[in-house]
Amino acid sequence: MSSSFLPSTFFATQRRASQKLGNPKTAGPLDPCITPPPNPRPIFQFLAFGLIIFLALLQLLPATHFRDPFDPFRNWAPLHSNSSSPLREFRDARIGDGGGDNGMVHVVSWMDCLDLRALAVLANSTLSSSSHPDLVFFHFFIPGGNEDKVSFYKLKVLFPHSNLEIHGQEQVKEIVRTVFSGGQYAEPSYEEIVPFIIPTVHNFFRKFIYVSANVIMKARVEELIGVDLNNYAIAAAEDCSPSRRLKNYVNLDVLDAIQRSASKAWVSETPYAKDSCLPDFSVIVINARKLEKDFVEIVLWWSKAMNLRERTNKKNVAVALALYNSYLKLSSSWLVKDFSSSQVNNSMIIHYDGPKASCKESINGTASEHGHGNVWTQYLPSTSYRILGR
Repeated sequence: MSSSFLPSTFFATQRRASQKLGNPKTAGPLDPCITPPPNPRPIFQFLAFGLIIFLALLQLLPATHFRDPFDPFRNWAPLHSNSSSPLREFRDARIGDGGGDNGMVHVVSWMDCLDLRALAVLANSTLSSSSHPDLVFFHFFIPGGNEDKVSFYKLKVLFPHSNLEIHGQEQVKEIVRTVFSGGQYAEPSYEEIVPFIIPTVHNFFRKFIYVSANVIMKARVEELIGVDLNNYAIAAAEDCSPSRRLKNYVNLDVLDAIQRSASKAWVSETPYAKDSCLPDFSVIVINARKLEKDFVEIVLWWSKAMNLRERTNKKNVAVALALYNSYLKLSSSWLVKDFSSSQVNNSMIIHYDGPKASCKESINGTASEHGHGNVWTQYLPSTSYRILGR
């Protein structure tokens, strides 16, 4: 039975092995044959210390570049650069006039009859021509307004990264209908008067650019917002074409009599020039804070004093008389040109030359009409036909 397994003997052997493993011998001194670590050379210590001192001194140098907070791409710009971008000028203008629009360029447009193709061309031409499209904010006043969610979503699909809002027209229209009621005033078209009423209804507009919905913008719109208005509330380009002279719209004898006898603050102290150019209301820069609170009343006064209700001209000159010598004249390059003009290639803004929806919603039942061209197709997104239809 010598080959039989004895459990007690096996466990005793295991305990002895465990005791041997659990009590190793204490490690002795290192073998002197092992090479000790090398000491660093003094020259490297000196260079490392010098590098630390050099980096510390760099922190004392003045800054030379900074990230412009008004640049959406946050590019580095020289701190003491003499060059100024339109957005830098815009920021300075906002600081000067107390604007609080967070550096945005607000573009306001009014459309009597909804035409999404025209709005798409306006938006795309403005964004594609702008150096800072991220800072352009569109405010479209259309029939239906906030309730027309379909139109809003169609435009957002076309321009997913744009800043865009849709506003209703009823509040503004109600004011226009109320003040021009009674039949004793010549009723202007909505486009002629709403730019000056919108900031009274929506008082968050401080400094903005009003742009007709029927134009194609080939210029950088942010350049307009950087214009220094000085003491003026409005800036617009003059239309000096032969048909757009003051003498073509008013009775000069009546106007001279009013100028000599009226003691109103808005009547010129000097005789009115019969060949005065009229302002073009297609593109207007408005500082709402400096706009006369009674501007609409001034328009009404001129309309009644000149008996403009009897005039057959489509244009209502009462607004132009209210602005006589009271607005900043923009460069002629901001005057909207017709697409058939010989200067169209050098024009910064041209009339929308695409097909327009027929509409007689304007207050005086008139609407400007232009022939069809093909410039508008260059600014219509390729996906627009599928989204907006033909």
